[in-house]
Amino acid sequence: MFGIGTLLTAAATSLDILFIYRFITGLGLGGAMPNAIALTSEYAPRKYRATAVMTMFTGFSIGAAAGGLVAARLISRWGWQSVFIVGGVLPLIMAFVALALLPESIRFLLVRGRDRERVVHYLSRIAPNHGAFDELTVGAEEQPSRAFAVTQLFTDRRASMTLLLWVMFFMNLLDLYFINSWLPTVINDIGIRVETAIIITTMFQVGGAVGALLLGRFFDREGSFKFLAATYLGAAATIFLIGEAGVSVPLLTLTVFAAGIGVIGGQTGSNALTAEFYPTAIRSTGVGWALGIGRIGSIIGPTLGGTLLAMGGQTRHVFWAAAIPPLIATVAALGAAFIQKGRRNENRHL
Repeated sequence: MFGIGTLLTAAATSLDILFIYRFITGLGLGGAMPNAIALTSEYAPRKYRATAVMTMFTGFSIGAAAGGLVAARLISRWGWQSVFIVGGVLPLIMAFVALALLPESIRFLLVRGRDRERVVHYLSRIAPNHGAFDELTVGAEEQPSRAFAVTQLFTDRRASMTLLLWVMFFMNLLDLYFINSWLPTVINDIGIRVETAIIITTMFQVGGAVGALLLGRFFDREGSFKFLAATYLGAAATIFLIGEAGVSVPLLTLTVFAAGIGVIGGQTGSNALTAEFYPTAIRSTGVGWALGIGRIGSIIGPTLGGTLLAMGGQTRHVFWAAAIPPLIATVAALGAAFIQKGRRNENRHL
């Protein structure tokens, strides 16, 4: 769906048609991300689960950083349509590769009670010397989904955690897309060349990729929303410091890179911990809804940033305001850590 919608975009002849094609593209992209997170979480060993999810998601940051460079070259030579042709063909190739090679979640198949042969085939690839798999069980905590999946996000004492996760995703993605959208303009407005401003902004995505790789092991070791709260707090501090860097290119580069570690690293950490929290039957639904709520923040972020800039405030004040959403996410993560600790204590006494 993502690939087809992107290819159709290249043939759009009006704004209304373009809107429809981009909406179709968004549905595909919005559906692919939570399923990729859930499937990576399913296949990763528990002690490396956060690292696996966060490493997988660095593709998002790397693609975002490379996309602008590739698009600039394509547009200059073949026009804007070429970006959407290339951007449509590659996902279609990936779709066929995934259909052929990507395995279904073993737990999901067991929960549904279907395709035992596929389960045995996947397990024999993971443990070829194990022998026959006579008894297959998914675990006492995993149950098939009998109700509407979304309502299950609020059952079995999951309501508070679900709402806190939504707050985290909303606030963090609001900031992520605000910085992505307005940082080049803001840096250029203070007197730095636009080419330099674009390079500095690219460091935000580079920092995100580095942050995901570095923070993954800490999330695995800590396994707690407390570390996520610390990451969000670091994001707030570094965003604040962007406003204090002035016209110093080295300071701006450093603070933007550090902000990428906190904001994008925090987002990939949120993805991993959210996938860990929900059971198999509703894992993709839980991650998908959290990302969906976050997407509302990603729409509001650039709009809010434009409003703040239009009010004519100083650049530093804009970044002071931008430091508030990750502070709210910090509080939400601390609340999630408190709930997580309570659930772990209960499990120890069972």
